[in-house]
Amino acid sequence: MGIFRKINILFSLNFRTLGLYAEAACYLGWARIQVAIPFSKVAPKLGVRMEETSNDRFEKHRTELISVQDAIHLISQHTIWESKCLVKAIAASRMLEKRHIDSTLYLGTARDESGKMIAHAWLRSGPYYITGAEGMERFVVIGKFAKYAGQ
Repeated sequence: MGIFRKINILFSLNFRTLGLYAEAACYLGWARIQVAIPFSKVAPKLGVRMEETSNDRFEKHRTELISVQDAIHLISQHTIWESKCLVKAIAASRMLEKRHIDSTLYLGTARDESGKMIAHAWLRSGPYYITGAEGMERFVVIGKFAKYAGQ
């Protein structure tokens, strides 16, 4: 897609959507920096270690959850830095925290086809998977962090 077409699409968006995309870009950049810091320093900020938030469905948050999910997915494809699963999960967690919505960040490991150890991260809020749902069933959960609203 040409640069002028992208600019035209950008200017056709409403202010709420533009703000959401800008917020997602900022949190993705912040999360990318966090991933570069030793995990022992970042982990306490991710939430309560080895706890999970409720799986209950809260319909009042559904629209916000979908908006955050879509913004993270779209903007992560256009960042100049690498925005893989852990970066997306941390960024989405912060966006949900700002909206006072509970979430749980999961860390998992598995072996790929060649036997090499691989890792994955995903974020859940209620019954909804906000990031990383693709392929998560292949991974064994080795860590989880519950972020409670207002925490």
